This record gives sequence, C-alpha cells and structure tokens, in this order.
Amino acid sequence: MDALIYTLMSGAERALRSQQIHANNLANAGTDGFRADLEAADARAVQGFGYDARHVTELTDTVVSTRSGPLRETGRELDVAVQGGYLALRLGDGEAYTRAGALQPAADGTLQINGRDVLGEGGPIVLPPYERVAIGSDGSVMVQAAGETAMQVVDRLKLVAPEAATLTKNADGLLVARDGRPFETSDAASVRAGHLEGSNVSAVEEMVATLSLNRDFEIQMKFYKAADDMVQAGNRLVRE
Repeated sequence: MDALIYTLMSGAERALRSQQIHANNLANAGTDGFRADLEAADARAVQGFGYDARHVTELTDTVVSTRSGPLRETGRELDVAVQGGYLALRLGDGEAYTRAGALQPAADGTLQINGRDVLGEGGPIVLPPYERVAIGSDGSVMVQAAGETAMQVVDRLKLVAPEAATLTKNADGLLVARDGRPFETSDAASVRAGHLEGSNVSAVEEMVATLSLNRDFEIQMKFYKAADDMVQAGNRLVRE
C-alpha cells in the first residue's frame, strides 16, 4: 500500500510545483520579451533495498518556450524586436540572452537593457555623441555624428540562434546556455527596429493548465484518502 502513497504524494508535489511555474508565466504575460517556462516531468524508481515497487514523479529542468510573441510598433529608434534568435548581454564574465529589445544608452554611451550591457562584435557597444541613431535588420548600429550627413556603423549587435534544448533560465530570469559557454554569432537571427516583441505567454493556455493542475491535485488527495482508509481497514482486520 505504501507504494501507492509514494506515487500519490510525489504526484501532488509535482502538481504544486507546476502551478508555481504557470503562476509565474501568468505574472509575466505583459512583460516584453518574456519566454514562457514549460514543465517537464519524469518518473523514477525509489532507490534502496525493498523499494522495487515504488516509483515517484518529479519535475526535471524547465524548458523555455521558443514561440514568438506579438510585435508592437513603437517607432523608437532603439527598440528592436529579435526574430529567429536572441540578443546577447554581458553577465559577469559570461553572457545572457534576451528578446526584450528596449535598448537604453547609459550616461557613458553604453547600450544597455535593464541595466545590463548589450554585446556587439567587440564587447559592450558604446555610442559616441550623435544626432541620430539607427539599427539595421542585421543588427548594425549606426549613428550620425553632429555636422555629418552620413550614418556611420559603430558596431553590430551580437545575435545568437541557439537550439531551445541548450537554453535555460538563471535565478534572475535571464536565458543562459546550459553548459555555460557563450553561443556563436548567427546570421539566422535578425532584428526589426522600431518594434518590441511582447511576452509569448498565452493567458488562456496558462489558466486552462492551472485549472487542470487543480483537478489533478484534488484527485491525488482523494486517492490518498482512499489508500489511508484501506490501511486502516487492514489494521482492524489484523486486530480482530
């Protein structure tokens, strides 16, 4: 009987943790560039002598949804919507990746996203004083200096196009490589200036998933109560 309880309790715990994932997705349904987390569960046998018939379910590493979000035209020169890949940001000695494309120049001219330096082909991109700035579809960052008529290329955004299975999220919610190594620049990715990409979370899908998980949890608890009743009945038979 305790074999059933192992399965039920681990299933109930998985349902609770899955609800946390979907709640976080729903909370970020309005966050530009947010990638929804997908839950992945696995079953394994309990290790140890005499536990052969006992199995538990558990969540493995979450997977990031690569579905595109809706594009919104902003007309702002430093807003970019990434297509087919991600923007690279400096993260300590490594890199992180994002689809949130609202670039902001810091006081020293460094391009940043949410306070993190945006990487180009030679490291963080620093804009010189300019009258106009533009970003090409290949990620080229161009400025028109004061007194000049032509646009000059300053750097090119580092765009990467990794496989979804190679990505995970760190504690800050940024995408990073599972093996910790930076991805190579890819020509498969491009940007659309003057636009931002919204979250790829579907509020309807998340609500349906949450309701389904609630039902799963209730069923697990009913089976747990039934298992407990069967144990109590067995104990009474032994005593009698």
